Amino acid sequence: MSTPSFRPVLSSHLTLPSRLARFRDLHRGERVVIVCNGPSLNAMDLGFLRHEIVIGLNKIHLGLDRFGFYPRYLVAVNPRVVEQARAELAAMSAIRFIGARAAAHLPEDAFTHHVPVLDPPVVFSRDLTQGFREGGTVTHAALQVAWWMGFSEVVIIGMDHRFTFEGAPHEARVMAGPDPNHFSPDYFAGQTWDNPDLTRSEASYAVARQVFESTGRRILDATVDGACQVFEKIDHRLIFR
Repeated sequence: MSTPSFRPVLSSHLTLPSRLARFRDLHRGERVVIVCNGPSLNAMDLGFLRHEIVIGLNKIHLGLDRFGFYPRYLVAVNPRVVEQARAELAAMSAIRFIGARAAAHLPEDAFTHHVPVLDPPVVFSRDLTQGFREGGTVTHAALQVAWWMGFSEVVIIGMDHRFTFEGAPHEARVMAGPDPNHFSPDYFAGQTWDNPDLTRSEASYAVARQVFESTGRRILDATVDGACQVFEKIDHRLIFR
């Protein structure tokens, strides 16, 4: 599908902190949609996203032709995911925020920005130049990017928050057959992926909600039949009508 004409205005010679600083409050007071990668995306007509500012996550490129939208921004933090999709990610015209743990797989350029990864006790970073906290899920990192850019309303879709897997959280496993946990059966098929940690994810989300609401901003969960109970729920057909 054709890509939008949006292009970054950042200079590649800028240092890391100043490059990320250019995004501070860039979208102050606006709305953004964070598109996660759950199977529920297949139950939605996503044409409305052509009229929204979108942050895509990880391997969202696998569905773009079918979904009919293109993200302005993309966030990825897991080194395994970035390594598996580095060619496709590098070819995207979205502005990319890549966690430092995965930086070796996708060098910085005019579109790609490396973000330091913070350790505890920081749970939610309000300053992207200092880094973000992964919090067990790329969605949490994307929420910190959205905060830094000043969005007053974040709508999340595709965050099904339910997975079929064996083993312990964070354990690396090979997906032997079609992937049942993402919108595309090819997402991790035949590849290694890291088991999710839903408990840690929920704890991170709870902090994100508190930070947003403390300054009059909000996070809405418009996922179709999503299992996460942390954020305020809303029907996507109402908010995007």
